[in-house]
Amino acid sequence: MRRLVVVSMILGVLALTQAGCGSVYYAASMNSASARVEQARSVGAERHAPYEFYYAQEHLRQAQVEASEASYGDAVSYAETAEEYAQKAIEISAGKTGTK
Repeated sequence: MRRLVVVSMILGVLALTQAGCGSVYYAASMNSASARVEQARSVGAERHAPYEFYYAQEHLRQAQVEASEASYGDAVSYAETAEEYAQKAIEISAGKTGTK
């Protein structure tokens, strides 16, 4: 019985630790994605690559929604997709404006 209590306590601590790490990883992913979306905006992606830009922007917004519900794994996934599509928007915009 005592062993069960100890195991339960250890699992509880591990769960809390994992939850804390999730929020830290989310914050890093969100910062990176936000910066990439802003970079896309600065090179005119709204005009040159509207699909990719708005797809990135909406995934960034959904990442914030998921994080507010403490669904950090989902939030990270949305943030990563936002960053990916923001990068695509940057590349398309650079090709249309002739700059990199």
